[in-house]
Amino acid sequence: MSLEVMDLTNLGDLVVRKSYGGDVTFRVESLTRGSAVIKGTEFRLLADAPIADLVKVDRPAQSEKSKRARIKATESLQRLQQDRKVLEERNQAELMQELHSYSVGGPAYFEVPGKVLHLDGDPAYLRKSLDLYERLRVPADGYYVQEAAMADALRQLLPRVRPDIVVITGHDGVLKSMIHHDLYSLNSYKNSRNFVEAIQVARQYERDFDALTIVAGACQSHFEALLQAGANFASSPARILIHALDPVYIAAKASFTPIRSTIHITDVLNHTISGIQGVGGIETRGSYRIGLPRFRDLSKLNVVPSAN
Repeated sequence: MSLEVMDLTNLGDLVVRKSYGGDVTFRVESLTRGSAVIKGTEFRLLADAPIADLVKVDRPAQSEKSKRARIKATESLQRLQQDRKVLEERNQAELMQELHSYSVGGPAYFEVPGKVLHLDGDPAYLRKSLDLYERLRVPADGYYVQEAAMADALRQLLPRVRPDIVVITGHDGVLKSMIHHDLYSLNSYKNSRNFVEAIQVARQYERDFDALTIVAGACQSHFEALLQAGANFASSPARILIHALDPVYIAAKASFTPIRSTIHITDVLNHTISGIQGVGGIETRGSYRIGLPRFRDLSKLNVVPSAN
């Protein structure tokens, strides 16, 4: 990885922080006199840093933290895909036992996974998230919305989209001046208050925690405040960095956990990229349903054909 002196005129440059050993790669969002606002390229962290502390890089840092995150991201995706395969096999076996007559190869059913409404404060992360939803066959509507505008956006979007799962995420972080002060005050965080307000709007729309699953937060977010506001799952219990795709992993698990079952909370949290220190939550029912018989025109419903 080549390093060069920071060019103050280039927004969008990839940089690392010398004071942190270059462990996380950021993109420069804005520049003011002597400082810059930077956003993580793999982690949902928003920070400000002195210009003198930044070093420009030509590609994302290959630190141990980044390498572990990429390995874990691959493992999490494989786990989700394996879970989908197991769910389809179980559905098929159960239906074959319950039905006395069925076609060769088993009964043809259709799937109705939970629908996701994903609000993201980062357009690049939103694109990655929507790509992953598509790969996993999770129905999802995604919108790039700055964190401060998320509450107002949800007032308009919730009645229109009518989701089963809402993801409220973007960038966050503990204010540098508050690191050794009150971590239980919303004033100590860059965007946790905005996430809390958005959660409250969603809970006013649907108070049943099983009818609307809310996944909220970003790096170092005020975990307790997000849960108290009404989130089912939130970051970050240990105020650590969370990976860009952690909220997607949880939403996908909720989407494909059967409605008659609760999401296996320890399994979900242990298999997020950031682990149980990065994300926590409460017991919640899934949103996935199957239907019989399978029919031809699925275009008017939020359904996915089975693998039969």
